[in-house]
Amino acid sequence: MKKRKLRGEIILSITALIWGTAFVAQIVGMEHIGPFTFTASRTLIGALSLIPVILLMDRKRARDGNEDFKGSSKDLIKGGLACGLAMFFGVSFQQVGLQYTTAGKAGFITALYIVLVPIFGLFMHKRIEKSVWLGVGLGLVGLYLLSVTEGLSIGKGDLLVLFGTFFWALHILTVDHFADKVDALKMSCIQFLVCGIIALSIALIYEDISIEALVQSAFPILYAGIIVVGIAYTLQIFGQRGTNPTTAAIIMSMESVFAAISGILILGETMSLREITGCILMFAAVIVAQLQPAIKKDEGYELADKTN
Repeated sequence: MKKRKLRGEIILSITALIWGTAFVAQIVGMEHIGPFTFTASRTLIGALSLIPVILLMDRKRARDGNEDFKGSSKDLIKGGLACGLAMFFGVSFQQVGLQYTTAGKAGFITALYIVLVPIFGLFMHKRIEKSVWLGVGLGLVGLYLLSVTEGLSIGKGDLLVLFGTFFWALHILTVDHFADKVDALKMSCIQFLVCGIIALSIALIYEDISIEALVQSAFPILYAGIIVVGIAYTLQIFGQRGTNPTTAAIIMSMESVFAAISGILILGETMSLREITGCILMFAAVIVAQLQPAIKKDEGYELADKTN
């Protein structure tokens, strides 16, 4: 159990690292195409990148005689649809909001899901340990110091990103609910297809799409599609299998730390003492949150999960 938990936390840390490096791709990608076109392109590419892997895994299971993989088709479809809808709204509000607010504000507001996840979890009969709440507090202070570089006012872009944050929290809890019940790769592929199809439908109506613009944005689209969507979001599902959702949210919120580090390494940005302090507090938050078992399910809730 401990090995599984550690493996899950390592996988989620890698996920946060990839997400942190994705901000550059998101910004560059919208220089030539609209937010919904970018979202549709990267999620559909992410789905396509998983299809050969899924076919290979199914062939391997059939060859090994291991075709009794747990999980029903009903749970797989329900999980894929639910995750896909949550991802669409989370990505869309964030992507559109970035056009009207600064990256620092957007990073702080988005990472508020580390507070929303345990709060939402309370409505799902989950108990939150004091160490986790302390970790959440440290994480919020760290994110503020790291991301907010000007007075925090609530403008149009801030509100849009905030709406997206609610859906990111729901996405984490939805993944937590289905991760142990279905094939992670297949659910991941379905969620990308759902998100991509909805985004494409909106893009075709409201945005101008041209081959030339897509070619100019090819590199950020491919990076965001294959690495960020196809790999990172799939790793999230695998990682959450052995990690409670609140700790998972804290670990994944470290994408802001990795975003700052990638900015230094790739864009030559500098980091102030305030931002360094924020990074330290973020790492401290992850450690503190794991001093005790963070979330426990009461017996009724756990039994309900097992019978679904």
